[in-house]
Amino acid sequence: MTNKNKIECRYFSQEDLLQAGCLDMRMAMSTAETAMLAFRDNKILYPDKIVQIFNDDTQERINCLPATLLSEKICGVKWVSVFPSNPSKYGVQNLSAVIILSEIERGFPIAFMEGTFCSNMRVGAMGGVAAKHFARQDSKSIAFIGAGEQAKMHLIAIKTAVPAIEECRISSKYDHEEKQFIDEMRHIFPDIRFSAAKTNSQKAMEGADILVTATSAQAPLLKAAWMKPGTFYSHIGGWEDEYDVAKLCDKIVCDDWETVKHRTQTISRMYKDGDLKDEDIHADLSEVVAGEKDGRDTAEERVYFNAVGLAYVDVAIAHAMYQRAKEAGKGKKFSIQEAMIFQHKKIADWVQV
Repeated sequence: MTNKNKIECRYFSQEDLLQAGCLDMRMAMSTAETAMLAFRDNKILYPDKIVQIFNDDTQERINCLPATLLSEKICGVKWVSVFPSNPSKYGVQNLSAVIILSEIERGFPIAFMEGTFCSNMRVGAMGGVAAKHFARQDSKSIAFIGAGEQAKMHLIAIKTAVPAIEECRISSKYDHEEKQFIDEMRHIFPDIRFSAAKTNSQKAMEGADILVTATSAQAPLLKAAWMKPGTFYSHIGGWEDEYDVAKLCDKIVCDDWETVKHRTQTISRMYKDGDLKDEDIHADLSEVVAGEKDGRDTAEERVYFNAVGLAYVDVAIAHAMYQRAKEAGKGKKFSIQEAMIFQHKKIADWVQV
């Protein structure tokens, strides 16, 4: 006899997802584009996130970010911690996340997933979609300030969007971080020439076709003078560039300007300081994906892309990963409930009175 009160779920570790082939940037980028269009068609529920900040100076925080994909009948939530001082204080990563997915016919959970992988994939995918529309397709060089996981994901995404990339320059706070980036990524891209800038950001960034800043710094690391005509710039972190970078650019594009302008990123600060107005924003990326706004118009345009993070895209990518990993037979099925509380035969022995 079927136990109607038994609730089963699947747990997916990061290794389960990787082994299932979920580090597939084309899948992630396509999923992100589909999700943005669904959001514009009111097919996604996207409530405000809950933020708990434990240190105003360091911005150590844990966020709860829910979203529902109505067409897929999937509700998800990302529980993510961001502790910027972790690498320097403890030698560990600064971001950690888990994701829960539930179906919305009965409302039961279907998956518990390691979420840092998905979160980093979303960051890369959004940068890749932006590069697809705004980077010059003949771009040969990409340069980074920051050498962490999000930078690595960005390289995969932008190489996917712009296959002509053949040179990658890395600048980070420490030499060993640049070396680690190169050691890890050269095996994935043997056709790319990698070079370490020895912590010299100007040496890395100046004259590159595509620029990426991916740090937890709160300082203007990128200078406008380093951006040649035709540059595409993907801004991932907080305050990473001087105001003149955005002022120099011909187009500023966001994942969601209404959200960005209330945060603490560079162009958020510019908006609050009166140095940037709503009309200075060319488009939200979803408008470009939908064909309502132009992508790159000329070879000489400098384009600034700023992403703050859209949790509904995380949930969409997590659902795509769940489907692929489940089909691959990965993950562990487990029961979170065998029966209703008072249906357990030993309930009288377990009650503490």
